[in-house]
Amino acid sequence: MLIALAVVVTIVAVVFTFQRKLVYFPSPGPLPSADEVLPGGRDVRLVTADGLMLGGWHFELPEAPVTVVVFPGNGGNREGRVSLARALTSRGLSVLLFDYRGYGGNPGKPTEEGLTFDARAALDLIDGPVVYFGESLGAAVAAELATFRVPKGMVLRSPFTSLAAAGSHHYPWLPVRMLLQDKYPVAERVSALDVPTVVLLGTKDSVVPPAQSREVATAARARLVEIDGADHNDEVLLSGPQVIDAVLSVS
Repeated sequence: MLIALAVVVTIVAVVFTFQRKLVYFPSPGPLPSADEVLPGGRDVRLVTADGLMLGGWHFELPEAPVTVVVFPGNGGNREGRVSLARALTSRGLSVLLFDYRGYGGNPGKPTEEGLTFDARAALDLIDGPVVYFGESLGAAVAAELATFRVPKGMVLRSPFTSLAAAGSHHYPWLPVRMLLQDKYPVAERVSALDVPTVVLLGTKDSVVPPAQSREVATAARARLVEIDGADHNDEVLLSGPQVIDAVLSVS
């Protein structure tokens, strides 16, 4: 029994120490310039409250009614969201793509507090009305930012109710709620907001249980759009027609 206990304690200690490597999966740079990925794009720099300089791409249209600020999920970098920017700008909306700290060649290491700073730095670049688009982890970042500055509308794609709930789903044998340093209480935060919101989910999502996204929709009093048969990283959930229609509906 002592050996078994020692093994369990060791596993828990390792998971606690390296937990953020199980949450954040950044892809590094270098990245092309904004006008290489979409004509007319502009490279921008975000300066965070704790002194980091982050890279971003601003696709600004003179007559756009809003700017869509895209809060990415926990993997990749902004280059993987170009199809979304292309689809939104083709419908007359300005778009800001940026990378969190540690992503896309940016300095720093991602944490919940750090991503809060990054999101607010992104917002500092935009004059005029904004719509927040958050995918998965980015939905949690967008929800927190909405408590700081209320957007015109918000689209949350594949949101979890909290990081602890998502972690417990994938690691039911670990005391996730006790170990987690980053919390991201999405359902709790959106329940206190009064923002026109759409929640999108894929019914075959293998990363975030659809039931959690439905719970977020209920808490936010949001319109719910379910894409039948879609998994978490399917293109239809990144820039498919239902995604674009959802953004337009709150713009």
